[in-house]
Amino acid sequence: MAVACYPGTFNPPTVAHLAIAEAALRQCGVDRVELVVSRTPIGKEDVRPSLEDRLRVLRHVIHGRTWLSLSVTEERHVADIARGYDVVVMGADKWAQVNDAAFYESAAARDAAVASLPRVAVAPRGDDPVPGDAVVLEVDMHEVSSTAVRDGRRDLMLPEAAASGLWD
Repeated sequence: MAVACYPGTFNPPTVAHLAIAEAALRQCGVDRVELVVSRTPIGKEDVRPSLEDRLRVLRHVIHGRTWLSLSVTEERHVADIARGYDVVVMGADKWAQVNDAAFYESAAARDAAVASLPRVAVAPRGDDPVPGDAVVLEVDMHEVSSTAVRDGRRDLMLPEAAASGLWD
């Protein structure tokens, strides 16, 4: 069984998150997409709502979607999270972070991490670059972001997240 991992905080889960996961399922030849949430995500140390609350919402999101699963990891770097998966899924903004040496102890460590990644599937976003050898996911969700939801665009949230009331 081929499995893709889709790391993120999903704070909150949006229509774009689901569209990207569905595109990865269609385009990458995987049987399952696993949403992977880090207990201590890089660059997002004080995430609210709590991890437990976000996981409860994500369990509602995956319910009935047999191709979608959820896991929690202690890992922080995408390369470490993606170890053992067939594909790693991300937005182009995350790809930019994966390539930013500031998130590693050195440029060499960054290069080794990027080289260790499984096949990469990237959703285009704004002007952020997409790697030439990546699967470019066919989604048009440029205007959707969790930040926009937290700033008031509740229509971009998945219904399961809206029903939780956590982002009101």
